[in-house]
Order: sequence, then structure tokens, then C-alpha cells
Amino acid sequence: MDYNAFLLAEIAIEFYFLFVILAIVSLLILSILGKFISLWFQAFVSGTPIPLFNIIGMSLRKIPPRIIVNARINSFKAGLKDVTVSDLETHYLAGGHVTDVVGALIAADKANIALDWRRATAIDLAGRDLRDAVQTSVNPKVIDCPSHGGYITGVAKDGIQINVRARVTVRTNIAQLVGGATEETIIARVGEGIVSAIGGSETHLHVLESPQRISKLVLEKGLDSSTAFLILSIDIVEMNLGENIGAKLRADKAESDKRIAQAEAEKRRTMAVALEQENLAKVQDMRAKLIEAQAEVPLAMAEAFRSGKLGIMDYWRIQNMQADTEMRNSIARPEEDHKKTT
Repeated sequence: MDYNAFLLAEIAIEFYFLFVILAIVSLLILSILGKFISLWFQAFVSGTPIPLFNIIGMSLRKIPPRIIVNARINSFKAGLKDVTVSDLETHYLAGGHVTDVVGALIAADKANIALDWRRATAIDLAGRDLRDAVQTSVNPKVIDCPSHGGYITGVAKDGIQINVRARVTVRTNIAQLVGGATEETIIARVGEGIVSAIGGSETHLHVLESPQRISKLVLEKGLDSSTAFLILSIDIVEMNLGENIGAKLRADKAESDKRIAQAEAEKRRTMAVALEQENLAKVQDMRAKLIEAQAEVPLAMAEAFRSGKLGIMDYWRIQNMQADTEMRNSIARPEEDHKKTT
């Protein structure tokens, strides 16, 4: 009797230890699977049941199950039933922002903006802020032009410089968000359009009296083509006069023409001086030749005396003729020259 009681006590102890071990193991399993079970139950009561093993598999694939489950519940409750758990997992593994994409899809659906899952994920993976894009599509934003302050400067046909500051109201173009140009392109195009519109005006008075003409001309150019935005309006908020560029250019041209004329005059003067010096040199050369020829006369006369071709009477007649010529020249010479010689 004592032996049987001992066996029963030993069996009871073994069962007790086995029960304790099973309880500990169960608690460990429940503690490990508790977060997965809570997520499964959350999805179940939300009407979007997700298999428990699928939730566990997310954790094994290094995907935060809570993000995927919450995103699935939010999208399903918002009426986006086409977005599956597999789509959410794929986008997360691709490096996307699942929560932001789902939030943007819900906002776009409520605002009746055409945006599907494929385009939304493409925009997100392209590095664009999808939530901000949808918000800008619903509530247009204003871009200062130029964005860094200062003015856009143009010159009218009359040469007067005009400084302009504008504000551009834009709305996101979801269809062009991937591959479309950014705000910097919008600012650059609007600035170019304003400069072109001012440059096409006959006078600066036309620009000052009707600034809306600038906005109209710029809007007609279709500056939002191939950009991520749709331009709703362009408003000129400030305009003032700058320098008289035309007068400055004309003054610079006059100064340049004066320098060119001075250079031409100096060139002609230099050429005249050179020509004068050349003529003086020629005169001196002719004088030298005359003196050389005159030096040949006595020699020729001496040779004529020696050869008998010239007599003494001929020589005297020549001397008389020379004396008569010198006397006539002295009488015909002006009085001033005569004084100088005396």
C-alpha cells in the first residue's frame, strides 16, 4: 500500500513537472507569437484577414509586419481594395515608403485625383514626395520668381531697364511627376518669358501701364510643358525702373566712334608727316644732283677751252649774261627778301 502510494506520488510529481515545462514552453511561444497574433487579430476584426503564417513570414523576410498590416487596414477601409499585402511587401522591399504611399493614395481618392498604385509607387521610388505632391495638387502653392529674392531684369525697345518680381501659382501635375521638370525649371522659364515680353514692348511705358500683358504673353507660351506642375496664374507683384541702358549704349558707341575718328586722324597726320619728309628728302636729292651738275659746268668749259671749241670772247659773253641775270633777279626780288639778304 505504501509502495503504490509512492508510485502515485512520483507519477503526480512527473506530471506536475511536465505541466510546468509545457506551461513555460507555451508562455515562451505565446510571448514570441504574441505580437503576430495581435496583428492577425487586428486585421481580422478590421475585416481584412491576413494569414498568421503570412505575418510571421514578413518578419522572417525582414519586413516590419506592423507597417504592412496597418497600411493594408487603412487602404482597405478607405476603399482601396485593389492594394494587396503582396503589393505592400514588394514596395517595401524595393525601398519605398509604404505608409506615405498609402496615405497619398487615400488623399488622392478623396480628392478625386486619378492616381493608381503603380504610378504612386513609381513616383515614390523616383524620390519625389508623393504626399506633398498630392497636397499641392489639392491646394496649389505659390512660387516666388526669382526664388532667391532680387528682380528679373528686362530692357524695353526704348532702352529703359525694368525690374520685375512675380509670383507663380502652380498645381502638381501627377501625370508628369515622374520625369517632369522641377520648380527651378518653372522659375527659369517664367523669368525668360518675362524678359522676352519686356524686350518685345516698344516703350517702358507700355509695360508699366499694363503689367497684365506680361502675364498673358508668358502664359501663352505654355511654360509648364514637360514639367511636374501646371501653371494656374502668373502675377506681377512689383515693378520698377532701372538704368537707361539705351542711353548708356549710345554714349559708349559715341565714345568708341570718337576714338576711332581720332585714330584715323592720327593715322592721316602721320602719313602726311611721312609724305612731307619723303618730299623733303627728294628735294635734297634733286639739289644734290643740281649741285653735281653745276660742278660739271666749269670742267666742261675748261675742256672746251683746251679743245678750242670755246674762245675768250665767248667766255666773256657768258659772264656778262650771268651778271645781267643776277641784276634782273635782284631787281625783281621782293623788298622783304631784299632786306633779309642785306
